[in-house]
Amino acid sequence: MEIVYLLIPLALVLVVVIVWVFMWAVRSDQFDDLEGPAHRILMDDDEPKIESAEKKEDAAEKDS
Repeated sequence: MEIVYLLIPLALVLVVVIVWVFMWAVRSDQFDDLEGPAHRILMDDDEPKIESAEKKEDAAEKDS
């Protein structure tokens, strides 16, 4: 029975910490967009980030 005197305050402290972490996550927009990053992986970019060898050669010829 004496353990209850320890476990009840410990449980209350744990609940307060969990509520505080949840409120921090909501206020810092952690739950703002849950589907955006998943869809972003599937979308192709309009322009390739790596230039092709032909474009580099054309640019070199224009500079000469």
